[in-house]
Amino acid sequence: MKRILIVGGVAGGASAAARARRLSEEAEIVMFERGEFVSFANCGLPYHIGGDIPNRDALLLQTPQSFKRRFNVDVRVFHDVIEIDKSGKSLLVRNLLTGEERREPYDVLLLSPGAAPIRPPFPGIDSPGVYTLRNIPDMDRILAALAHDQPRHVTVVGGGFIGLEMMEALHQRKLDVTLLELSDQVMAPVDKEMANMLHARIREEGIDLRLRTGLSAIESLDVLAEKTAAVATEQRGGLRLTLSDGTRLDTGLLILAIGVKPETLLAAKAGLELGPRGGIKVDAAMRTSDPFIYAVGDAVEETDFITGESVLIPLAGPANRQGRIAADNMLGRSETYKKTQGTAICKLFDLAVASTGLNEKRLLQLGLPFEKAYVHPGSHAGYYPGAHPVSLKLLFAPDGKIYGAQAIGKDGVDKRIDVLAVAQRAGLTVFDLQDLELTYAPPFGSAKDVINMVGFVASNHLKGDTLLCHAAEVEARHPHQLVLDVRNGPELDKLGRIPGAMHIPLDELRNRLHELPKDKELLISCQVGLRGHVACRLLSQHGFKVKNLSGGFKTWQMAVME
Repeated sequence: MKRILIVGGVAGGASAAARARRLSEEAEIVMFERGEFVSFANCGLPYHIGGDIPNRDALLLQTPQSFKRRFNVDVRVFHDVIEIDKSGKSLLVRNLLTGEERREPYDVLLLSPGAAPIRPPFPGIDSPGVYTLRNIPDMDRILAALAHDQPRHVTVVGGGFIGLEMMEALHQRKLDVTLLELSDQVMAPVDKEMANMLHARIREEGIDLRLRTGLSAIESLDVLAEKTAAVATEQRGGLRLTLSDGTRLDTGLLILAIGVKPETLLAAKAGLELGPRGGIKVDAAMRTSDPFIYAVGDAVEETDFITGESVLIPLAGPANRQGRIAADNMLGRSETYKKTQGTAICKLFDLAVASTGLNEKRLLQLGLPFEKAYVHPGSHAGYYPGAHPVSLKLLFAPDGKIYGAQAIGKDGVDKRIDVLAVAQRAGLTVFDLQDLELTYAPPFGSAKDVINMVGFVASNHLKGDTLLCHAAEVEARHPHQLVLDVRNGPELDKLGRIPGAMHIPLDELRNRLHELPKDKELLISCQVGLRGHVACRLLSQHGFKVKNLSGGFKTWQMAVME
Protein backbone atom coordinates (compact mmCIF):
# COMPACT_ATOMS: atom_id res chain seq x y z
CA MET A 1 0.00 0.00 0.00
CA LYS A 2 1.44 3.35 -1.06
CA ARG A 3 1.58 6.10 1.58
CA ILE A 4 1.07 9.59 0.08
CA LEU A 5 1.73 12.63 2.26
CA ILE A 6 0.54 16.06 1.15
CA VAL A 7 1.79 19.31 2.67
CA GLY A 8 -0.77 22.08 2.25
CA GLY A 9 -4.33 22.07 0.95
CA VAL A 10 -6.42 24.66 -0.90
CA ALA A 11 -6.28 24.32 -4.69
CA GLY A 12 -3.25 22.15 -5.45
CA GLY A 13 -3.05 19.91 -2.40
CA ALA A 14 -6.78 19.30 -2.06
CA SER A 15 -7.15 18.56 -5.77
CA ALA A 16 -4.28 16.09 -5.60
CA ALA A 17 -5.76 14.33 -2.57
CA ALA A 18 -9.19 13.93 -4.17
CA ARG A 19 -7.71 12.75 -7.48
CA ALA A 20 -5.38 10.28 -5.77
CA ARG A 21 -8.29 8.70 -3.94
CA ARG A 22 -10.34 8.44 -7.14
CA LEU A 23 -7.43 6.55 -8.68
CA SER A 24 -6.65 4.30 -5.74
CA GLU A 25 -8.77 2.98 -2.88
CA GLU A 26 -5.73 1.26 -1.42
CA ALA A 27 -3.42 4.26 -1.00
CA GLU A 28 -3.07 5.86 2.42
CA ILE A 29 -3.41 9.63 1.95
CA VAL A 30 -2.54 12.07 4.72
CA MET A 31 -2.72 15.85 4.32
CA PHE A 32 -1.05 18.31 6.71
CA GLU A 33 -2.20 21.90 7.00
CA ARG A 34 -0.65 24.34 9.46
CA GLY A 35 -3.84 26.40 9.64
CA GLU A 36 -7.42 25.58 10.51
CA PHE A 37 -8.83 25.41 6.97
CA VAL A 38 -7.74 22.85 4.42
CA SER A 39 -9.89 23.64 1.39
CA PHE A 40 -11.39 27.09 0.99
CA ALA A 41 -12.15 29.51 -1.81
CA ASN A 42 -9.34 32.01 -1.32
CA CYS A 43 -10.39 33.84 -4.50
CA GLY A 44 -13.72 34.55 -2.81
CA LEU A 45 -12.31 36.26 0.30
CA PRO A 46 -12.63 39.88 -0.96
CA TYR A 47 -16.18 39.20 -2.09
CA HIS A 48 -17.22 38.15 1.40
CA ILE A 49 -15.62 41.29 2.84
CA GLY A 50 -17.57 43.37 0.32
CA GLY A 51 -20.84 41.55 0.95
CA ASP A 52 -21.27 39.89 -2.45
CA ILE A 53 -20.91 36.49 -0.75
CA PRO A 54 -22.90 37.00 2.47
CA ASN A 55 -22.41 33.50 3.90
CA ARG A 56 -18.91 32.89 5.25
CA ASP A 57 -19.44 29.13 5.20
CA ALA A 58 -19.88 29.25 1.42
CA LEU A 59 -16.10 29.77 1.23
CA LEU A 60 -15.39 26.47 3.00
CA LEU A 61 -15.22 23.91 0.20
CA GLN A 62 -14.14 20.90 2.27
CA THR A 63 -13.51 20.28 5.93
CA PRO A 64 -11.36 17.56 7.49
CA GLN A 65 -14.57 15.69 8.29
CA SER A 66 -16.01 15.95 4.76
CA PHE A 67 -12.67 14.89 3.25
CA LYS A 68 -12.68 11.85 5.50
CA ARG A 69 -16.27 10.91 4.70
CA ARG A 70 -16.08 11.35 0.94
CA PHE A 71 -12.47 10.55 0.10
CA ASN A 72 -11.11 8.73 3.16
CA VAL A 73 -8.30 11.28 3.36
CA ASP A 74 -6.73 11.84 6.78
CA VAL A 75 -6.59 15.64 7.05
CA ARG A 76 -4.60 16.98 9.98
CA VAL A 77 -5.09 20.69 10.52
CA PHE A 78 -2.87 22.72 12.87
CA HIS A 79 0.02 20.47 11.88
CA ASP A 80 3.17 22.21 10.68
CA VAL A 81 5.70 20.27 8.63
CA ILE A 82 9.08 21.54 9.80
CA GLU A 83 11.51 19.18 8.08
CA ILE A 84 11.82 16.81 5.14
CA ASP A 85 14.25 13.93 5.46
CA LYS A 86 14.80 12.95 1.82
CA SER A 87 17.14 10.04 2.50
CA GLY A 88 14.84 8.57 5.13
CA LYS A 89 11.69 9.54 3.20
CA SER A 90 9.97 11.05 6.19
CA LEU A 91 8.58 14.33 7.51
CA LEU A 92 9.02 15.90 10.92
CA VAL A 93 5.61 17.25 11.84
CA ARG A 94 4.67 19.45 14.81
CA ASN A 95 1.15 19.47 16.23
CA LEU A 96 0.62 23.17 16.84
CA LEU A 97 -2.07 22.53 19.46
CA THR A 98 -0.02 20.17 21.65
CA GLY A 99 3.55 20.93 20.63
CA GLU A 100 4.16 17.24 19.97
CA GLU A 101 6.57 16.34 17.16
CA ARG A 102 6.61 13.05 15.29
CA ARG A 103 8.13 11.45 12.21
CA GLU A 104 5.79 10.57 9.35
CA PRO A 105 7.15 8.19 6.69
CA TYR A 106 6.11 8.51 3.06
CA ASP A 107 6.41 6.60 -0.16
CA VAL A 108 5.74 9.74 -2.15
CA LEU A 109 5.39 13.35 -1.03
CA LEU A 110 3.49 16.31 -2.51
CA LEU A 111 4.31 19.90 -1.55
CA SER A 112 1.56 22.49 -1.95
CA PRO A 113 2.60 25.27 0.44
CA GLY A 114 1.32 28.12 -1.72
CA ALA A 115 2.59 31.68 -1.64
CA ALA A 116 2.74 34.28 1.11
CA PRO A 117 1.84 37.98 0.81
CA ILE A 118 4.87 40.22 0.43
CA ARG A 119 5.49 42.43 3.47
CA PRO A 120 8.36 44.81 2.58
CA PRO A 121 10.56 45.92 5.49
CA PHE A 122 8.99 49.39 5.79
CA PRO A 123 9.40 51.11 9.14
CA GLY A 124 6.22 50.30 11.07
CA ILE A 125 5.21 47.34 8.90
CA ASP A 126 4.18 45.39 12.02
CA SER A 127 1.98 48.15 13.42
CA PRO A 128 -1.58 47.25 14.47
CA GLY A 129 -3.98 48.05 11.65
CA VAL A 130 -1.75 46.64 8.87
CA TYR A 131 -3.27 43.60 7.16
CA THR A 132 -2.72 41.20 4.30
CA LEU A 133 -5.27 38.81 2.78
CA ARG A 134 -4.31 35.21 2.10
CA ASN A 135 -6.70 32.97 4.01
CA ILE A 136 -9.85 32.77 6.13
CA PRO A 137 -8.19 33.99 9.38
CA ASP A 138 -6.80 37.02 7.50
CA MET A 139 -10.31 37.78 6.25
CA ASP A 140 -11.76 37.38 9.73
CA ARG A 141 -9.18 39.76 11.18
CA ILE A 142 -9.98 42.42 8.58
CA LEU A 143 -13.73 42.09 9.18
CA ALA A 144 -13.21 42.28 12.95
CA ALA A 145 -11.11 45.43 12.59
CA LEU A 146 -13.71 47.05 10.34
CA ALA A 147 -16.44 46.25 12.87
CA HIS A 148 -14.47 47.26 15.99
CA ASP A 149 -12.50 50.28 14.80
CA GLN A 150 -15.11 51.55 12.33
CA PRO A 151 -12.58 53.41 10.19
CA ARG A 152 -13.85 56.04 7.78
CA HIS A 153 -10.86 55.77 5.48
CA VAL A 154 -8.91 52.72 4.32
CA THR A 155 -5.76 52.52 2.19
CA VAL A 156 -4.95 49.65 -0.15
CA VAL A 157 -1.36 49.27 -1.40
CA GLY A 158 -1.04 47.48 -4.74
CA GLY A 159 -3.17 47.57 -7.87
CA GLY A 160 -3.14 43.88 -8.79
CA PHE A 161 -6.00 41.39 -8.51
CA ILE A 162 -6.27 41.37 -4.71
CA GLY A 163 -5.69 45.11 -4.44
CA LEU A 164 -8.45 45.97 -6.92
CA GLU A 165 -10.86 43.45 -5.41
CA MET A 166 -10.21 44.78 -1.90
CA MET A 167 -10.54 48.37 -3.12
CA GLU A 168 -13.99 47.58 -4.51
CA ALA A 169 -15.03 45.56 -1.45
CA LEU A 170 -14.16 48.40 0.93
CA HIS A 171 -15.83 50.94 -1.36
CA GLN A 172 -18.99 48.81 -1.26
CA ARG A 173 -18.86 49.11 2.53
CA LYS A 174 -19.20 52.89 2.08
CA LEU A 175 -15.62 53.62 3.16
CA ASP A 176 -13.36 56.25 1.66
CA VAL A 177 -10.59 54.39 -0.12
CA THR A 178 -7.12 55.38 -1.33
CA LEU A 179 -5.35 53.00 -3.72
CA LEU A 180 -1.56 53.34 -3.95
CA GLU A 181 0.27 51.83 -6.92
CA LEU A 182 4.01 52.31 -7.38
CA SER A 183 3.98 51.79 -11.16
CA ASP A 184 2.17 53.95 -13.69
CA GLN A 185 -0.79 51.56 -13.99
CA VAL A 186 -2.94 49.06 -12.17
CA MET A 187 -3.38 45.46 -13.38
CA ALA A 188 0.11 44.66 -14.65
CA PRO A 189 -0.94 41.84 -17.04
CA VAL A 190 -2.54 44.38 -19.39
CA ASP A 191 -0.77 47.23 -21.15
CA LYS A 192 -0.91 50.88 -20.11
CA GLU A 193 -3.47 52.08 -22.63
CA MET A 194 -5.86 49.32 -21.58
CA ALA A 195 -5.26 50.03 -17.89
CA ASN A 196 -6.10 53.69 -18.48
CA MET A 197 -9.72 52.63 -18.95
CA LEU A 198 -9.59 51.09 -15.49
CA HIS A 199 -8.03 54.21 -14.01
CA ALA A 200 -10.90 56.32 -15.36
CA ARG A 201 -13.49 53.91 -13.94
CA ILE A 202 -11.81 53.83 -10.52
CA ARG A 203 -11.81 57.62 -10.32
CA GLU A 204 -15.45 57.77 -11.46
CA GLU A 205 -16.30 55.91 -8.25
CA GLY A 206 -14.64 58.62 -6.18
CA ILE A 207 -11.69 56.49 -5.17
CA ASP A 208 -8.40 58.29 -4.51
CA LEU A 209 -6.13 56.53 -7.02
CA ARG A 210 -2.49 57.50 -6.73
CA LEU A 211 -0.24 56.05 -9.43
CA ARG A 212 3.56 56.20 -9.29
CA THR A 213 3.14 56.39 -5.51
CA GLY A 214 4.42 53.81 -3.09
CA LEU A 215 4.60 53.40 0.66
CA SER A 216 7.75 54.36 2.57
CA ALA A 217 6.86 54.18 6.26
CA ILE A 218 3.99 53.51 8.67
CA GLU A 219 3.42 55.13 12.04
CA SER A 220 0.71 54.52 14.62
CA LEU A 221 -1.30 57.66 15.32
CA ASP A 222 -1.67 56.53 18.93
CA VAL A 223 2.11 56.39 19.31
CA LEU A 224 2.45 59.75 17.60
CA ALA A 225 -0.17 61.22 19.93
CA GLU A 226 1.99 60.32 22.89
CA LYS A 227 4.88 62.26 21.34
CA THR A 228 3.13 65.28 19.88
CA ALA A 229 -0.07 67.25 20.11
CA ALA A 230 -0.28 67.41 16.33
CA VAL A 231 -2.59 64.40 16.20
CA ALA A 232 -6.26 65.23 16.68
CA THR A 233 -8.32 63.03 18.99
CA GLU A 234 -10.60 61.86 16.19
CA GLN A 235 -7.57 60.65 14.20
CA ARG A 236 -6.25 58.37 16.89
CA GLY A 237 -6.40 54.63 16.47
CA GLY A 238 -5.28 54.81 12.87
CA LEU A 239 -2.06 55.08 10.91
CA ARG A 240 0.02 57.84 9.36
CA LEU A 241 1.59 56.74 6.08
CA THR A 242 4.66 58.33 4.55
CA LEU A 243 4.47 57.96 0.78
CA SER A 244 7.23 57.73 -1.80
CA ASP A 245 6.51 61.26 -3.04
CA GLY A 246 7.18 62.66 0.44
CA THR A 247 3.54 63.32 1.32
CA ARG A 248 1.72 61.89 4.33
CA LEU A 249 -1.65 60.20 4.49
CA ASP A 250 -3.69 59.41 7.60
CA THR A 251 -5.81 56.28 7.34
CA GLY A 252 -7.80 54.03 9.63
CA LEU A 253 -6.68 50.72 8.12
CA LEU A 254 -4.01 49.53 5.70
CA ILE A 255 -4.32 46.54 3.36
CA LEU A 256 -1.08 45.35 1.76
CA ALA A 257 -1.68 43.75 -1.63
CA ILE A 258 1.78 44.23 -3.13
CA GLY A 259 2.08 40.69 -4.39
CA VAL A 260 3.03 37.21 -3.21
CA LYS A 261 6.18 35.15 -3.02
CA PRO A 262 6.40 31.34 -3.16
CA GLU A 263 6.65 29.50 0.16
CA THR A 264 9.89 27.60 -0.42
CA LEU A 265 11.54 27.48 3.01
CA LEU A 266 10.68 23.83 3.63
CA ALA A 267 11.80 22.79 0.13
CA ALA A 268 15.01 24.80 0.32
CA LYS A 269 15.92 23.36 3.75
CA ALA A 270 15.49 19.89 2.27
CA GLY A 271 17.90 20.74 -0.55
CA LEU A 272 15.29 20.65 -3.32
CA GLU A 273 16.33 22.65 -6.35
CA LEU A 274 14.80 26.09 -6.78
CA GLY A 275 14.31 27.79 -10.12
CA PRO A 276 15.61 31.14 -11.37
CA ARG A 277 12.50 32.96 -10.09
CA GLY A 278 12.83 31.59 -6.58
CA GLY A 279 10.07 28.99 -6.81
CA ILE A 280 10.40 25.23 -6.50
CA LYS A 281 11.75 23.76 -9.73
CA VAL A 282 9.60 20.97 -11.18
CA ASP A 283 9.50 19.06 -14.44
CA ALA A 284 6.44 18.60 -16.63
CA ALA A 285 5.31 15.73 -14.40
CA MET A 286 5.36 18.15 -11.41
CA ARG A 287 8.31 16.20 -9.97
CA THR A 288 10.99 18.09 -8.04
CA SER A 289 14.71 17.37 -8.09
CA ASP A 290 13.92 14.45 -5.77
CA PRO A 291 12.12 11.63 -7.66
CA PHE A 292 9.83 10.89 -4.69
CA ILE A 293 8.76 14.50 -4.09
CA TYR A 294 6.29 16.46 -6.22
CA ALA A 295 5.22 20.10 -5.92
CA VAL A 296 2.29 22.11 -7.27
CA GLY A 297 0.58 25.47 -7.06
CA ASP A 298 1.81 28.94 -6.25
CA ALA A 299 5.10 27.66 -4.81
CA VAL A 300 6.37 26.20 -8.09
CA GLU A 301 7.85 27.69 -11.20
CA GLU A 302 5.91 26.98 -14.35
CA THR A 303 6.87 27.12 -18.01
CA ASP A 304 5.53 29.99 -20.06
CA PHE A 305 3.47 28.71 -22.98
CA ILE A 306 5.00 31.12 -25.52
CA THR A 307 8.58 31.69 -24.40
CA GLY A 308 9.39 28.46 -22.56
CA GLU A 309 10.96 30.46 -19.72
CA SER A 310 10.35 29.81 -16.03
CA VAL A 311 7.59 31.98 -14.58
CA LEU A 312 5.67 32.44 -11.34
CA ILE A 313 1.94 32.69 -12.09
CA PRO A 314 -0.14 32.25 -8.91
CA LEU A 315 -3.52 31.24 -10.32
CA ALA A 316 -6.05 28.72 -9.03
CA GLY A 317 -6.74 27.07 -12.37
CA PRO A 318 -3.15 25.95 -13.01
CA ALA A 319 -2.80 24.85 -9.37
CA ASN A 320 -5.85 22.59 -9.66
CA ARG A 321 -4.63 21.02 -12.88
CA GLN A 322 -1.14 20.52 -11.47
CA GLY A 323 -2.58 18.76 -8.42
CA ARG A 324 -4.46 16.35 -10.65
CA ILE A 325 -1.39 15.66 -12.79
CA ALA A 326 0.85 15.12 -9.78
CA ALA A 327 -1.63 12.64 -8.30
CA ASP A 328 -1.71 10.70 -11.57
CA ASN A 329 2.06 10.45 -11.67
CA MET A 330 2.44 9.58 -7.99
CA LEU A 331 0.20 6.59 -8.67
CA GLY A 332 2.08 5.33 -11.71
CA ARG A 333 0.49 7.18 -14.60
CA SER A 334 2.39 9.37 -17.04
CA GLU A 335 0.84 12.82 -17.41
CA THR A 336 2.47 16.19 -18.14
CA TYR A 337 1.55 19.79 -17.42
CA LYS A 338 1.19 21.66 -20.70
CA LYS A 339 2.68 25.02 -19.67
CA THR A 340 0.94 28.18 -18.53
CA GLN A 341 -0.64 31.00 -20.53
CA GLY A 342 -1.57 33.12 -17.53
CA THR A 343 -5.22 33.46 -18.54
CA ALA A 344 -6.98 35.57 -15.90
CA ILE A 345 -9.90 37.93 -15.31
CA CYS A 346 -10.82 40.51 -12.69
CA LYS A 347 -14.05 42.30 -11.87
CA LEU A 348 -13.84 46.08 -11.42
CA PHE A 349 -17.24 47.51 -10.53
CA ASP A 350 -19.34 46.98 -13.68
CA LEU A 351 -16.28 46.20 -15.83
CA ALA A 352 -14.31 43.04 -16.43
CA VAL A 353 -10.66 43.05 -17.44
CA ALA A 354 -9.07 39.87 -18.75
CA SER A 355 -5.91 38.74 -20.50
CA THR A 356 -4.06 35.72 -21.79
CA GLY A 357 -0.53 35.16 -23.04
CA LEU A 358 2.11 37.86 -23.35
CA ASN A 359 1.50 41.60 -23.17
CA GLU A 360 3.26 44.28 -25.20
CA LYS A 361 5.60 45.21 -22.34
CA ARG A 362 6.90 41.65 -22.19
CA LEU A 363 7.26 41.33 -25.95
CA LEU A 364 9.37 44.49 -26.01
CA GLN A 365 11.56 43.12 -23.19
CA LEU A 366 12.04 39.89 -25.10
CA GLY A 367 12.83 41.69 -28.34
CA LEU A 368 10.28 39.64 -30.26
CA PRO A 369 8.91 41.21 -33.46
CA PHE A 370 5.16 41.66 -33.08
CA GLU A 371 2.11 43.45 -34.43
CA LYS A 372 -1.04 44.55 -32.62
CA ALA A 373 -4.65 45.31 -33.41
CA TYR A 374 -7.50 46.91 -31.48
CA VAL A 375 -11.25 46.56 -31.92
CA HIS A 376 -14.23 47.91 -29.94
CA PRO A 377 -17.33 46.04 -31.20
CA GLY A 378 -20.48 45.48 -29.17
CA SER A 379 -20.81 42.50 -26.86
CA HIS A 380 -23.84 41.45 -28.92
CA ALA A 381 -25.91 42.80 -31.79
CA GLY A 382 -26.27 46.55 -31.42
CA TYR A 383 -29.96 46.57 -32.26
CA TYR A 384 -30.74 44.28 -29.31
CA PRO A 385 -30.90 46.20 -26.00
CA GLY A 386 -28.03 46.03 -23.56
CA ALA A 387 -25.04 45.78 -25.89
CA HIS A 388 -21.80 47.23 -24.50
CA PRO A 389 -18.44 47.74 -26.21
CA VAL A 390 -15.73 45.09 -25.80
CA SER A 391 -12.35 46.77 -26.13
CA LEU A 392 -9.94 44.07 -27.26
CA LYS A 393 -6.22 44.19 -27.98
CA LEU A 394 -4.58 41.35 -29.90
CA LEU A 395 -0.81 40.84 -30.06
CA PHE A 396 0.57 38.61 -32.79
CA ALA A 397 3.73 37.70 -34.71
CA PRO A 398 4.41 38.78 -38.31
CA ASP A 399 3.47 35.24 -39.38
CA GLY A 400 0.11 35.45 -37.57
CA LYS A 401 1.00 33.45 -34.43
CA ILE A 402 -1.07 34.65 -31.47
CA TYR A 403 1.09 36.05 -28.66
CA GLY A 404 -1.56 37.37 -26.32
CA ALA A 405 -4.77 39.32 -25.88
CA GLN A 406 -6.40 41.74 -23.45
CA ALA A 407 -10.03 42.85 -23.18
CA ILE A 408 -12.11 45.24 -21.10
CA GLY A 409 -15.87 45.69 -21.08
CA LYS A 410 -19.11 45.23 -19.20
CA ASP A 411 -20.21 42.02 -20.89
CA GLY A 412 -18.72 39.21 -22.96
CA VAL A 413 -15.09 39.79 -21.97
CA ASP A 414 -14.60 36.33 -20.46
CA LYS A 415 -16.00 34.63 -23.56
CA ARG A 416 -13.64 36.41 -25.95
CA ILE A 417 -10.48 35.92 -23.91
CA ASP A 418 -11.36 32.28 -23.33
CA VAL A 419 -11.78 31.75 -27.07
CA LEU A 420 -8.42 33.40 -27.74
CA ALA A 421 -6.74 31.35 -25.00
CA VAL A 422 -8.02 28.17 -26.64
CA ALA A 423 -6.98 29.42 -30.09
CA GLN A 424 -3.48 30.18 -28.81
CA ARG A 425 -3.13 26.77 -27.18
CA ALA A 426 -4.42 25.05 -30.32
CA GLY A 427 -1.82 26.83 -32.45
CA LEU A 428 -4.33 28.83 -34.46
CA THR A 429 -3.23 32.07 -36.13
CA VAL A 430 -4.96 35.38 -36.64
CA PHE A 431 -5.98 34.13 -40.08
CA ASP A 432 -7.91 31.29 -38.42
CA LEU A 433 -9.81 33.74 -36.21
CA GLN A 434 -11.67 34.97 -39.28
CA ASP A 435 -13.17 31.51 -39.77
CA LEU A 436 -14.17 30.60 -36.22
CA GLU A 437 -17.84 29.68 -36.10
CA LEU A 438 -19.16 31.11 -32.85
CA THR A 439 -22.68 31.18 -31.46
CA TYR A 440 -24.91 33.99 -32.67
CA ALA A 441 -28.28 35.30 -31.69
CA PRO A 442 -28.96 39.00 -31.08
CA PRO A 443 -28.98 38.74 -27.25
CA PHE A 444 -25.63 36.90 -27.19
CA GLY A 445 -23.38 37.98 -30.05
CA SER A 446 -23.14 39.28 -33.58
CA ALA A 447 -22.99 37.55 -36.93
CA LYS A 448 -19.39 38.74 -37.05
CA ASP A 449 -18.18 38.20 -33.50
CA VAL A 450 -15.58 40.32 -31.74
CA ILE A 451 -13.13 37.47 -32.36
CA ASN A 452 -13.89 37.42 -36.09
CA MET A 453 -13.53 41.20 -36.23
CA VAL A 454 -10.08 41.28 -34.68
CA GLY A 455 -9.10 38.42 -36.98
CA PHE A 456 -10.19 40.49 -39.99
CA VAL A 457 -8.22 43.53 -38.81
CA ALA A 458 -5.04 41.56 -38.07
CA SER A 459 -5.26 39.54 -41.28
CA ASN A 460 -5.86 42.62 -43.42
CA HIS A 461 -2.76 44.18 -41.93
CA LEU A 462 -0.55 41.15 -42.50
CA LYS A 463 -1.84 40.74 -46.05
CA GLY A 464 -1.14 44.39 -46.78
CA ASP A 465 -4.78 45.21 -47.53
CA THR A 466 -5.03 47.83 -44.78
CA LEU A 467 -1.84 48.67 -42.93
CA LEU A 468 -2.24 49.75 -39.31
CA CYS A 469 -0.73 52.56 -37.31
CA HIS A 470 -1.04 53.27 -33.61
CA ALA A 471 -1.34 56.15 -31.19
CA ALA A 472 2.41 56.48 -30.69
CA GLU A 473 2.94 57.00 -34.45
CA VAL A 474 0.11 59.52 -34.58
CA GLU A 475 1.57 61.44 -31.65
CA ALA A 476 5.11 61.44 -33.10
CA ARG A 477 4.11 61.84 -36.75
CA HIS A 478 6.62 63.19 -39.23
CA PRO A 479 6.08 66.20 -41.51
CA HIS A 480 5.35 63.81 -44.39
CA GLN A 481 2.40 62.34 -42.47
CA LEU A 482 -1.09 63.80 -42.12
CA VAL A 483 -3.92 62.63 -39.85
CA LEU A 484 -7.28 62.47 -41.64
CA ASP A 485 -10.39 62.13 -39.47
CA VAL A 486 -13.32 60.63 -41.38
CA ARG A 487 -15.95 60.89 -38.64
CA ASN A 488 -18.98 63.13 -38.92
CA GLY A 489 -18.77 66.69 -37.65
CA PRO A 490 -21.06 66.26 -34.63
CA GLU A 491 -18.90 63.36 -33.43
CA LEU A 492 -15.84 65.57 -33.34
CA ASP A 493 -17.70 68.24 -31.37
CA LYS A 494 -19.06 65.72 -28.88
CA LEU A 495 -16.20 63.25 -28.52
CA GLY A 496 -13.12 65.35 -29.27
CA ARG A 497 -10.49 65.26 -31.96
CA ILE A 498 -6.81 64.57 -32.53
CA PRO A 499 -4.93 67.90 -32.59
CA GLY A 500 -3.87 68.92 -36.08
CA ALA A 501 -6.06 66.38 -37.87
CA MET A 502 -7.69 67.20 -41.19
CA HIS A 503 -11.40 66.41 -41.35
CA ILE A 504 -13.39 64.96 -44.25
CA PRO A 505 -16.43 62.77 -43.40
CA LEU A 506 -16.26 59.32 -44.96
CA ASP A 507 -19.41 59.78 -47.03
CA GLU A 508 -17.90 62.92 -48.64
CA LEU A 509 -14.46 61.47 -49.16
CA ARG A 510 -14.89 60.11 -52.69
CA ASN A 511 -15.91 63.53 -53.98
CA ARG A 512 -13.15 65.42 -52.14
CA LEU A 513 -10.07 63.43 -53.08
CA HIS A 514 -8.62 66.51 -54.76
CA GLU A 515 -8.25 68.17 -51.35
CA LEU A 516 -5.79 65.52 -50.15
CA PRO A 517 -2.02 65.76 -50.73
CA LYS A 518 -0.52 62.80 -52.55
CA ASP A 519 2.97 63.57 -51.27
CA LYS A 520 1.99 62.73 -47.68
CA GLU A 521 1.16 59.48 -45.93
CA LEU A 522 -2.38 59.68 -44.58
CA LEU A 523 -3.05 58.28 -41.10
CA ILE A 524 -6.77 57.64 -41.11
CA SER A 525 -8.83 57.98 -37.93
CA CYS A 526 -12.48 57.29 -37.22
CA GLN A 527 -14.13 56.42 -33.90
CA VAL A 528 -13.19 52.73 -33.59
CA GLY A 529 -11.41 51.84 -36.84
CA LEU A 530 -14.17 50.44 -39.06
CA ARG A 531 -14.82 53.54 -41.17
CA GLY A 532 -11.08 54.10 -41.23
CA HIS A 533 -10.69 50.72 -42.93
CA VAL A 534 -13.28 51.66 -45.57
CA ALA A 535 -11.50 54.98 -46.14
CA CYS A 536 -8.12 53.25 -46.44
CA ARG A 537 -9.40 50.85 -49.07
CA LEU A 538 -10.89 53.73 -51.07
CA LEU A 539 -7.82 55.94 -50.82
CA SER A 540 -5.25 53.23 -51.52
CA GLN A 541 -7.02 52.38 -54.77
CA HIS A 542 -6.78 56.03 -55.78
CA GLY A 543 -3.02 56.10 -55.33
CA PHE A 544 -2.76 57.46 -51.79
CA LYS A 545 -0.38 56.01 -49.22
CA VAL A 546 -2.46 55.27 -46.13
CA LYS A 547 -2.54 53.58 -42.73
CA ASN A 548 -5.54 53.02 -40.48
CA LEU A 549 -5.34 54.03 -36.82
CA SER A 550 -6.14 50.69 -35.17
CA GLY A 551 -9.10 51.06 -32.85
CA GLY A 552 -9.59 54.64 -34.05
CA PHE A 553 -10.00 57.73 -31.90
CA LYS A 554 -11.15 55.61 -28.94
CA THR A 555 -7.82 53.76 -28.77
CA TRP A 556 -5.91 57.03 -29.24
CA GLN A 557 -7.80 58.46 -26.26
CA MET A 558 -6.96 55.38 -24.19
CA ALA A 559 -3.27 55.78 -25.03
CA VAL A 560 -2.94 59.49 -24.27
CA MET A 561 -5.12 59.74 -21.14
CA GLU A 562 -3.66 59.64 -17.65
